[in-house]
Amino acid sequence: METSPNTPWFRTLHWQIFIAMALGILVGRLGGSAAASKVAWMGQVFVSLLKMIIVPLVFTSIVKGVGSVGGGLGLGRLFGKTMGYYVLSSFLAIAVGLLFVNLIQPGVGADITGAAKAELPELEAPNSVGDLLLRMVPTNVAASAASGDMLGIIFFCILFGAAIACLPDSSRESVLNLFDGAFQAMMTLTGWIIRLAPLGVFGLITRVVGETGFEAFQALALYMLTIACGLTVHMFITLPILLIVLGRINPRIHFRNMLEPLTMAFSTSSSGATLPVTLRTVETKVGVSNRVSSFVLPMGATVNMDGTALYECAGALFIAQVMGAELGLAQQGLVVITALLASIGAAAVPSAGLVIIFLVTDAVGLRGPEVELIVGTMFAIDRPLDMYRTAVNVFSDSCGAAIVARSEGETGVDAA
Repeated sequence: METSPNTPWFRTLHWQIFIAMALGILVGRLGGSAAASKVAWMGQVFVSLLKMIIVPLVFTSIVKGVGSVGGGLGLGRLFGKTMGYYVLSSFLAIAVGLLFVNLIQPGVGADITGAAKAELPELEAPNSVGDLLLRMVPTNVAASAASGDMLGIIFFCILFGAAIACLPDSSRESVLNLFDGAFQAMMTLTGWIIRLAPLGVFGLITRVVGETGFEAFQALALYMLTIACGLTVHMFITLPILLIVLGRINPRIHFRNMLEPLTMAFSTSSSGATLPVTLRTVETKVGVSNRVSSFVLPMGATVNMDGTALYECAGALFIAQVMGAELGLAQQGLVVITALLASIGAAAVPSAGLVIIFLVTDAVGLRGPEVELIVGTMFAIDRPLDMYRTAVNVFSDSCGAAIVARSEGETGVDAA
């Protein structure tokens, strides 16, 4: 939904989403599960619509972008900058989480046996770095698209785009024009779906508040505060510093331009479902070229999970504190490395990070029914934390796109 400077505030999309969130909280609190069951379908339909366009949007976007970049040094340079930023931002997020969990120590003396244990969702987690690499190479591209295997899809699209870049000029232009037309059509479809965001957000928030309530939060209040503080520092201090130092970008302008994707990410708890909105906003409002955004953002939605990385590290140390296990400097270093790799393998779906946390705890020898009980209890209050860390994930992706674009000589990024 495009707006002009003279558009009334109540007609701008981000304000409509904020109002929908407030109404969802009110209706969910007053109406409980009965109200949630009546309006939850709106949120489910909205998320399904977003997921419906992810694969064709990512496919057309990456192929067009990589084909435009060209093969060889151009593609290698863009890939190196992108991965360099993602590793740096994720590492800084983990360091922030490590700092706060050691400073606040929310698990020391905590008694969470009275909190409700929730049933963990089924989610296949990679067991090693080798598994992550194997997942990148799809044996059947159509099957990867049908199952939503974004790593495999991205890998194929990058190779396919590079192959197009190596074609003779006449053939390359013909193929790129085809994918450019398909991409523009997908962006138009994305705009139609985004207009339904307030209704979808209302249904999602009403369901969360109506079914979860606030009682389970009290038992783990200090833990929630620790994670929230870490995410806040990373989002409002660490990432803005990266924008200033690496991109010479005003963080306030970037925040303002990214309001719609951030509210969408907070509502859906899925950076993957938010990707269509992120792509559209980063190009139309932030001012990043399709050449950069189509390469950086889909990869970021899959491998760059700053909020998840912070959560993995802090959550694992919280579990150790609850169990009375002392983790030394070397063991905490192992947690940092494992959390970084686990965040890369985390699916871009709600609460994936909570399931992947078993990889991190297992790396330092924390396993067994006690760990499962604690993680199950953590899941009972995970939704608001998941909403926040998803917004951090999406904001980090957008910062990466803006920084890489500036490094590539683009001058119109976050200009106003």
